[in-house]
Amino acid sequence: MKGIPDVKYPDARKAVLVADNLNIHAAASFYEAFSPEEAFRLPQRLEIHCTPKHGSWLNTAEIELSALAARRRLNRRISGLNPARREVSAWQKDRNNRISRIKWQFTTSDARIKLRRLYLSV
Repeated sequence: MKGIPDVKYPDARKAVLVADNLNIHAAASFYEAFSPEEAFRLPQRLEIHCTPKHGSWLNTAEIELSALAARRRLNRRISGLNPARREVSAWQKDRNNRISRIKWQFTTSDARIKLRRLYLSV
């Protein structure tokens, strides 16, 4: 995180960061990794936009890995990298041929109920 404003964009007043990491959803997480001075300074140099906690690419990746493990029984020892690649490739081809989709269960109406405190009231 320090490298983004200090190394990658040292001349920028602010760097825009789109983060898909639950640890960054609160600027307080900087205090766990840096000195208090740095933890205060870094968020001042970053404009942080976080993806939704329950609908991010990370959730999608975790769902796919879970499906891969369940279908291919990858909770067992595999003899090497090439057999593992064959297993994953076969699974990927099957999954793509079936046009598998993730069915999100958290709907817009659910969000309006659960997140009502975030909406403006008129």
